[in-house]
Amino acid sequence: MKPSNKKIQIFSLAIFFAAVIFFLFFLIHIQRPNESGSRGKESENHEQLILGFSQIGSESAWRTRNTQSIFEAAEQNGIQILFDDAQQKQENQLKAIRSFIVYQVDVIAFVPIVEYGWDNVLREAKEAGIPVIVVDRQIRADESLYAGFLGEDGLEEGRSAAQFLLDKYQEETKPVLIFEMSGTKNSSVVRERASGFREKITGFPKFQIIHSVDGDFLRSRGKEIGEKLIQACIDSDTFKNDGLYYNGRKIDVVYSHNDSMTLGLLDSLENYEINPSEITIISVDAEQKSIDALVEGKIDCVVECNPNLGPMLMELVKQVAGGNEIPRFTYNTGKVFTQDDDFSLYTPRGY
Repeated sequence: MKPSNKKIQIFSLAIFFAAVIFFLFFLIHIQRPNESGSRGKESENHEQLILGFSQIGSESAWRTRNTQSIFEAAEQNGIQILFDDAQQKQENQLKAIRSFIVYQVDVIAFVPIVEYGWDNVLREAKEAGIPVIVVDRQIRADESLYAGFLGEDGLEEGRSAAQFLLDKYQEETKPVLIFEMSGTKNSSVVRERASGFREKITGFPKFQIIHSVDGDFLRSRGKEIGEKLIQACIDSDTFKNDGLYYNGRKIDVVYSHNDSMTLGLLDSLENYEINPSEITIISVDAEQKSIDALVEGKIDCVVECNPNLGPMLMELVKQVAGGNEIPRFTYNTGKVFTQDDDFSLYTPRGY
C-alpha cells in the first residue's frame, strides 16, 4: 500500500528541519569571533587560534624548510593553520587570502611572490578585523593595512656578499667582471640583494657587473643560464673549459641570489667539465647542498638566509591576535660561510 501524500509531506518536512538544525549547529561551532564580536581574544573564549598561511610554493629545499618551521612552531604553540600553496602565482595567493577572510581566521600571514598588487585584499582583511603579517618578502603597500613584516634583511645579505668580494680582491688591480643571477622579477628580495650588493661595491671601479639575468630562484633556470653561456661559446667556436664567458669576456665572479640557481649552474659546469674553482661563486641561502659544495671547493661564499621563521612568527601571531602592535620590521639573523672557515665546526643544516 502506497503512503499518502500527507505522510510524504510530513516526512519531507522532518528531514528539512533536521538538516536546518544540523547546519545551524555547524555554523555555531565554526564561528570564530567571540560573543562580544571582537577578534583574537583567545584568553577570553579559550578557542584555538587559527592562522591562515599562504606560501609561495616549494621551489627549493629552503622554501620547504621554511614551511616546515612554521608548521612545527604552530603545533608547539597550539595554533591551527589553514595552509595554501600558491604555486608561484599571485592570483592564487589573492584567492587564498580572500578564503581566509571568509573563514574568519584570527590572523593571516603570507609570503608575497611580488611586491605590488596587495592593497585591495589587505583592505578587505582590515575591514574584516583580521591582522596580516607579511613573511620573508616585503611588499609595496599602505603600511596601515598590515601589522608588520618578518623575514630576512635582503639589503644586508647583498652587502655581505659584496664584502666578501672586497676582501678577496682587495689586492687586485685588473677589472673584476661579475655575472649576476637574480631571482623572481618584482620581488623585494631581488631588489634588496641587488641594491645591497651594488651599494657596497660602489666606489670601486674595478668591480663591473657585466650582466644580470632573472633565474626565478629555480635550479632549472640556473642550469639553463649556465648552458646558454656555454652554448654561445660553442656556437662561436670559442668554447674553453677554463671558466664561463659572456660576450667573449671571461667571468670572474658569479653572484647568485639563491642556492637553487647556484646548484643549477654547477650542474651545467659539470656537464661540460668546467672546473667551478675557475670562477668565484657567491650564493645566498645556505642549504645543506650549497654548504657541501662550499666544502668541496665548488662555491667560495654562502650568505645565510635563515628559513626557520616559525617560532618568531608564532610569537607575532599571538601578539596581534591579542590586539597588540608588533614591530614594523622583525629581521631574522644569518651567518656568512666562506672557504676560509674551519669546516669541522659546521653542523648539519637540516634542509
